[in-house]
Amino acid sequence: NNLYETGFTPWELNRPDRDLTRWVETWPVRPCKVLDLGCGTGANAVWLAAQGFDVTGVDFSPLAVEKAKNKAAGEGRQIRFLTLDFLSGRIGETDFEFVFDRGCFHSFDDDGDLAAFAENVHAHMAGRGLWLSFLGNADAPPRSEGPPMRSALDIVRAVEPRFEILSLTSAEFDSEREDPARSWHCLMQKRGA
Repeated sequence: NNLYETGFTPWELNRPDRDLTRWVETWPVRPCKVLDLGCGTGANAVWLAAQGFDVTGVDFSPLAVEKAKNKAAGEGRQIRFLTLDFLSGRIGETDFEFVFDRGCFHSFDDDGDLAAFAENVHAHMAGRGLWLSFLGNADAPPRSEGPPMRSALDIVRAVEPRFEILSLTSAEFDSEREDPARSWHCLMQKRGA
């Protein structure tokens, strides 16, 4: 919340993430009930709502959620935003067909926390729902600043056996920087009971 107060939010694009739009348009992910984890100020949630998705956005920062609500209202979009620590909290709904997170999952350093996060995503999803996560890639050389970095093994250990990894692709974060950080684009499907 302090970072949102100071305005130092290098992860915020103030526009939809180009990679999210590409995934939704090319996979394709059809309009459905979607959960945007770590929604920040809501740019991706607003874009998803404009595409016909029923969106719930969640963020730990009350100030980010307030800004997201204002952004959605300014665009005339009906989006439910909640202030919540998703690692330990539950939304109360378990029928999300698509979950998106840009830089939320990778924020946890402990293997147990990563697994708990994946378990919570699984608990909120319907049927064979999809989870698309963009996270820092540990294959990149260390940087003095930038997103937390996770290895492919970190991802696999955290999501198995709850999710089937459909695609794990090395990429770069959509960024305004000249030297964007390397990322993983991980598309997963909830395993059946």
